[in-house]
Amino acid sequence: MKLELGLIHINDMQFSDVTKLENGVIYVNKEELKNIILEDKNIKSVDFEIARPGESIRITPVKDVIEPRTKVEGPGGIFPGMMAKVDTVGSGKTNVLKGSAVVTTGKIVGFQEGIIDMSGVGAEYTPFSKLNNLVVVCEPIDGLKQHDHEKAVRFAGYKAALYLGDLGKTVTPDEVKVYETLSVSEGMKQYPELPRVAYVQMLQSQGLLHDTYVYGVDAKQSLTTLIYPTETMDGAIVSGNCVSACDKNTTYHHLNNPVVQDLFEQHGKTINFVGTIITNENVYLADKERSSNFTAKFAEFLGLDGAIISQEGFGNPDTDLIMNCKKIEEKGIKTVIITDEYAGQDGKSQSLADAHVSANAVVTGGNANQVITLAPMDKVIGNIDVVTTIAGGNEHSLKEDGSIVAELQVITGATNELGFNKLSAR
Repeated sequence: MKLELGLIHINDMQFSDVTKLENGVIYVNKEELKNIILEDKNIKSVDFEIARPGESIRITPVKDVIEPRTKVEGPGGIFPGMMAKVDTVGSGKTNVLKGSAVVTTGKIVGFQEGIIDMSGVGAEYTPFSKLNNLVVVCEPIDGLKQHDHEKAVRFAGYKAALYLGDLGKTVTPDEVKVYETLSVSEGMKQYPELPRVAYVQMLQSQGLLHDTYVYGVDAKQSLTTLIYPTETMDGAIVSGNCVSACDKNTTYHHLNNPVVQDLFEQHGKTINFVGTIITNENVYLADKERSSNFTAKFAEFLGLDGAIISQEGFGNPDTDLIMNCKKIEEKGIKTVIITDEYAGQDGKSQSLADAHVSANAVVTGGNANQVITLAPMDKVIGNIDVVTTIAGGNEHSLKEDGSIVAELQVITGATNELGFNKLSAR
């Protein structure tokens, strides 16, 4: 499967009477987009703000971040099973408004939502401070249940991202990147001398607002399976969860998964990148055993020499991570796991809730319990009061001057377990 990503570099975003894309600037007609979002009767009101890199702006509570993309050529559409039909995506041509994003916020859904600072110390811990962000501020109708609230805001984000993404459909990209995965037999013939490596991506699927969707299907309702890596670039996997903000994989993370991109970069040079195994994270032991058994079985079936395993979340999912690692290693396949740590504010506690001797090659995204002080911002988009209740904060986190003292947990993407951040440990 072969996909061409056309990157259109965005350097600014502004409101205007006409929605258009000119010279790297996105112009947005608020009223036109508002009418699209308000088609959902579960949303009482919606407003839009723009947050640019370097501005004194704090966004909270952050629910999701989505990159605008549009399908130019090939089967299917962006976000299949959600906004498009369920045709298999990941081939043809897709244009990307690189340097921009849609950020959703508003009334808090669950306590595990986050903060994006566009400047200051906090901006250094999140990749989204480097983007031109259209912030969608949604307020649900009164009495709406949590799952319906989350869904309404999630779809508002998709609609806004597609609205912007379609501006790039007829634009000549500034840069084109090509990604291709051959069939198993073709790949073995082309690179017989290179080690066969696959990516095992664990998807958060514990329920209770801890959900990830694949082609519109809640991941906990599916067995471990195979996908082409390029399918994620067209939105086959989207976030619908409220895990701690620091290690939540937003939809933006899925679209731009750095593990996939790095493996493609080494494909044909140092490794033969075979593809992606997606598996879920479960609550009950039998479900964990089933999913990890299937993961190891697929790894063996593909004739792998190595596998990179990433997780999402912490605590209970640490067991899934170690099970996958242990069982794949027992097949004679070397593994590297990517995680983050909850090692206490002093860094002296056990980092993961589970462990095994086979997990001897580990990449960490940092300690989520590290305490940080965020200076006050001139402008807050959303609701600043929630920082006292979101994971990583406490009743004393919000100071009178608007500054925040809290753990890194509160910052969206700070210890991301795909390595989409700057933190690590040695």
